[in-house]
Amino acid sequence: MIDFTLNGVPVSVAEDHPHLLAALREELDVTSPKDGCSPSGQCGCCTVLVDGKAVVSCNLDPAKVAGKSITTLEGFAPERREEWANAFAACGGLQCGFCIPGIVVRAEAQVARKGPDLTRQDMSRHLGAHLCRCTGYVKVLDAIEAVAVGKHLEPTRPGGIGSSGVRYQAKELTLGDRAYIDDLRVPGMLHAALHLTAHTRAVVRRIELDAAKAAPGVVAVFTAADVPGELKVGIIHKDWPILIPEGGQTSYAGDVLAVVVAETRRQARAAAELVHVHYDVLDPVTDIDAALADGAPIAVWGTDTNVLSVSTYARGDVDAALAASAHTVHETFRTQRIEHAFLEPESTLAVPDLDAGTLHVYSGGQGVWDDRNDIAALLGLERDRVTVELVSNGGAFGGKEDMSNQGQTALAAWLLQRPVKCTLTREESFRIHAKRHPIRLEYWAGCDADGMLTALKVRAVGDSGAYASVGMKVLERAAGHASGPYHVPAIDVEAVAVRTNNPTCGAFRGFGANQAQFAMEGVLDRLAAQTGLSGWELRHRNVIRPGMVWGPGQVMDDGCLGAAACLDAVKAHYDAAVAAGKAVGLGLGLKNSGLGNGFKEWTGAIVRFRSEDGKVEVRHGWTEMGQGMHTVALQVAVEELGIDPDRIEVIVDTTRELGIGQTTGSRGALMGSGAVQDACRNALAAGCTPDVDHTGEYRVDWTHKLGEVEHPTIHSTFGYAAQLVVMDRATGAIERVVAAHDVGRAINPVLCEGQIEGSVHMGLGYALTEEFPSDPETGFPVPTTLRQLGILRPKDIPPIEVILVESPQPNSPYGVKGVGEIGLVPTSGAVAAALHDLDGTWRSTLPMRRGGTGDA
Repeated sequence: MIDFTLNGVPVSVAEDHPHLLAALREELDVTSPKDGCSPSGQCGCCTVLVDGKAVVSCNLDPAKVAGKSITTLEGFAPERREEWANAFAACGGLQCGFCIPGIVVRAEAQVARKGPDLTRQDMSRHLGAHLCRCTGYVKVLDAIEAVAVGKHLEPTRPGGIGSSGVRYQAKELTLGDRAYIDDLRVPGMLHAALHLTAHTRAVVRRIELDAAKAAPGVVAVFTAADVPGELKVGIIHKDWPILIPEGGQTSYAGDVLAVVVAETRRQARAAAELVHVHYDVLDPVTDIDAALADGAPIAVWGTDTNVLSVSTYARGDVDAALAASAHTVHETFRTQRIEHAFLEPESTLAVPDLDAGTLHVYSGGQGVWDDRNDIAALLGLERDRVTVELVSNGGAFGGKEDMSNQGQTALAAWLLQRPVKCTLTREESFRIHAKRHPIRLEYWAGCDADGMLTALKVRAVGDSGAYASVGMKVLERAAGHASGPYHVPAIDVEAVAVRTNNPTCGAFRGFGANQAQFAMEGVLDRLAAQTGLSGWELRHRNVIRPGMVWGPGQVMDDGCLGAAACLDAVKAHYDAAVAAGKAVGLGLGLKNSGLGNGFKEWTGAIVRFRSEDGKVEVRHGWTEMGQGMHTVALQVAVEELGIDPDRIEVIVDTTRELGIGQTTGSRGALMGSGAVQDACRNALAAGCTPDVDHTGEYRVDWTHKLGEVEHPTIHSTFGYAAQLVVMDRATGAIERVVAAHDVGRAINPVLCEGQIEGSVHMGLGYALTEEFPSDPETGFPVPTTLRQLGILRPKDIPPIEVILVESPQPNSPYGVKGVGEIGLVPTSGAVAAALHDLDGTWRSTLPMRRGGTGDA
């Protein structure tokens, strides 16, 4: 045993824990330190104080703290806890919240040392041990600065639409008090671990389980032979096996062959390594051109072609228009695969009810209804016997749309009739969940002597990896957004999604629009150089306006006024930077909200007045993952009902049918607000009768598929954004970013600003440094730790000035357009233009690898 003091109390823990974090969380049930990457120590979420010094606990040997004093957030003085919670809540310094407890502990150590002399720059440097994928660090530093100088902040309670009240559960999240799935413990809970494939393309001949079954603490080991229902799951195509059977074939590095269940997590993981699999190894298909070649081997088990999808549309005579153009550009652009790097690894807890014959699953996925349906199918159960409850997750960005370990965990719990929890390691997370698509985009474009666009031809090919996920929709979206927010009289677009044995690719913030518009913005800057016009002027001349035909043929409504409004909002900043001799880059983008493309979208909401405690339940169908969906629902209820926000409790589970599809593409803000608004108004009409469900709904069922009609309404709603990147010519450092975003209506302006700041941070990494390559020989991911991803740290982030533009969407609730999806769409194009202005070199490949924003 190892003895030390924890939060002022003497404790003893077993000496065989792999690190201090495991001892704190698994033996002592201290859960404010979060496990985002153990044992690599690269995210900072597990930071604790050891004798007053901030230390990452996931790579600290427990023996090294013997006799020392450990302090976690649970041990902070109550008044100090309140001070930190108030500061982060008031400043909007958190979104998903998973990283914040560790950041607070680090900040406490620095404030204790330096007090009001702690500068923002110093704190940025000290936060180099921490990652935050949501906020962009701007408001995190605001909160720390307030505490350092002794500025006592009182969070403002949220009001109705347009108010900047605090995020729902902001104080609990700051202190690590609001549980994520891996923080949950239930009586009799077992732990599951997964055995992943050793080869991305191989026939599984035999799976030997004896050694794993005989390992200490092991309760059971399951394989595909134990699945009572459907083996394959998927959001669109049911092509993704939750387990590869004997006789089956692996298709990517994340395929699972066995589930080991044991009394402890350590036992389960150790035993999972003892599963022995016999393979007939096949050469993986890792090149998109080779995959498309005649006679190419089929990459993915159970499919008959390597072409996942083809999306096409055309208007006008493109070849003739290009031939007649005064200026033309032909360029091939390449974007990279990206890992989401949400800070909370995937975790699932499944709890069976033997008496009721039901299963309750705690999921952090982005589509709890899809989770419910697939879990019921794989277990061979009726859907009403499975309830999936959302536990707001620690970030997602699209990476938690597909099931990761929900199916395997539910299977183990159901077969054993005992609670089972499974939490992925960071490396397992890297291998399993879908990534951002790498896409090759070949562009031909022309304009006349006045800089007016004449024609555009695009041929895009995206590596979708093994399983479908939503890959066909990402390439469809890239095709639809290929022309950016501009009017092009003649256009011809084809986008192909290709199956390979590389990591599966699917949803990620931007969803194909950012890849396509990196190319389109590059084309516009090249045309601007040929015409002698500024980047701003060429965009202003060609920007889409009401009544014009956009891209796939949609006639745009007044919602598109936001595109020009964003350009206008940055004009003075653009002119001033040019006059000051700075290197300047401008990007303009659009991104749809909702699914569109002919999908019949529906969502419901319920308002329920509880007589026993006076609380008002607001039930909606959307995942809270840091974007503020619960806060949106709360503020809509306050707006419509005129009640105290403290009375409101926001709930998401599948006991009521309230959702269709995923929380993606800013659907939550658009459709969720509409459904809650409708439920509230129906409740008022019914006199707010207690203890009954007052239901509401919102539908978008008027969109069309590509090519369905001459002028299809591809999407109901778009957001727009202009971003300006200003560089110092002497150092090459990005001095600042000005981001003007048309959100339609800002439901909560502070939360909108935070979303944009976080998007710019992500966009700068996408433009400059981030990449998730796979080995062309094996198909396995090359990075195994967070540090290898190239994510920009706090010291690398320039000042970000956000300008909120509110140009309402005519047919949406309150005029909202959403904010999360559009966030990084213009960033890479703006950075590329600024770099060209700096050194005269055109960039066409991401990332642009400058070692960070300050590397000249």
